[in-house]
Parts: sequence; C-alpha cells; structure tokens
Amino acid sequence: MSTVPQFFHIPLSRRRLVRGLTLTAAGLWAPGAFAELLTLTPGMTEGPFYPDKLPLDQDNDLIRVSDRTSPALGTITNLSGRLLDKNGGPLKDALIELWQADDHGAYLHSHGDSQGTRDPDFQGYGKFTTGKDGGWRFRTIKPGLYTGRTRHYHFGITLKGGEKRFTTQLFFAGEPGNAQDGVLRGVRDEKQRASVIREFKADKDSKELAAAWDIVMGHTPGDGDDHDHGPGPDGPPPPPPGGRGIPPAGGPPSAR
Repeated sequence: MSTVPQFFHIPLSRRRLVRGLTLTAAGLWAPGAFAELLTLTPGMTEGPFYPDKLPLDQDNDLIRVSDRTSPALGTITNLSGRLLDKNGGPLKDALIELWQADDHGAYLHSHGDSQGTRDPDFQGYGKFTTGKDGGWRFRTIKPGLYTGRTRHYHFGITLKGGEKRFTTQLFFAGEPGNAQDGVLRGVRDEKQRASVIREFKADKDSKELAAAWDIVMGHTPGDGDDHDHGPGPDGPPPPPPGGRGIPPAGGPPSAR
C-alpha cells in the first residue's frame, strides 16, 4: 500500500478555528474566508548553482535522462503539492522549477561538482506547469549533502504573465544540519520557517520517499509582493528575487 502524503498543515489559533467553523456552519463561507490562516512561503536565496546551461531533458522526472539507460543514483523521492495565492486559490499555468544536488552532492552547473563527480544519470533540473487546481509534482531523489549546507531542494516559481521568478527552498524534517543551516535560520518568522520543513515518509513496499507541500504565494499577477523575503545568512533583507541567474542580495556565495 502506498503512503499518501498529507498537504502542509495550516496553523490555526483557537480563536481563528472557532471563527472559521462558525462561518462554515452559518453558510457564510466564501473564497478567501480563511486567507488569514495561510502561512506565506518565505523567499530564499536562489544560490549560485541554478544551471548555467539547462539540460535538453527538462521534464518533471529527474531520475531518468532521455538518452541514458540507467536511473539516477540515490533514494527515489516523490514531491507534490499545490501552488496557492494568498487567498487560498489555486494558481494555474505557473512554471515550477526544481534544481538540486545529486546523490554525490554535485549540481548541474559548470562549478557545481566540487564535492565529487556529478552523476550523469541524474537530470539535476526539472520543470512543471501547474494544473487548474494549482497542482504540481516531481519524481526525483533525496539530495546529497555537501559542505556548508543541510539537505534541501531549490524551487523557482514564475506566475503566468509574470516576469519575476520567486525562489525558495524545501528542507527535510529531522535533518541534523537544519539547526546550523544559515539559509534556514535566516527565515525569521517561526511559522514560515516551519512551513518549508517537511516530513518525508517512506513507502512500505517500494521504500520510495514522498512528501507534499503547498507553496503559498504572497501575491497574484498584478499585485504587490507581500512576502517577507528575510535576510540572507550574512546580510540585510534582500529585495524580491529577479530573473534567471539573479540571486537575492545579502546571501553569501556559500548559500547553495
């Protein structure tokens, strides 16, 4: 039997919960009625290893490269979730990008293999366009470790009709390096920091890991940016991330 991942738990205070249940019972529910309960996904540094040369194969299955016969090394991991606006509505036709270290801790980048030889059977980068429900998914591996960072994934989100790419990262619950990771510690809001740490559960039969994560954007196309992007590990709060290859200011080169 496969493990069914649970989506990100929206934290509720007792007062808010009672208010929400009262609205529902009274038939006063409306889209956005619980918007105040959503935790905005914090912006985080893009890091220096966004691919400087995108692969020919850019689909959402990163464990298989089209011109190779062997699968990637590492523990297969299934990531899924929804992209939501600040009112809880789905954001369709948005571009979700994922890039990460392979099982050796190396990135798909001309300078990303300092930890060892990159796995040629790992795609290293993938993308997915959200459906009408805001849904997205990737089949990848558990990222390898490298000096200076805890285990993590990089995500980039570009809304339909938008030009800016919002960047953030996803972390593993219980990872020993979390407490010392400068990027994760740089998220000052406790709820926002908790929102990017997920529990990855292993399927009883396949042993594949799975986690679900809702990404909550602080704006929709045409709106201002409501995100607190937080400081880089060694600097002041950066401006919203820009286009391809432009990391937020304030994060050191080690923020990979």
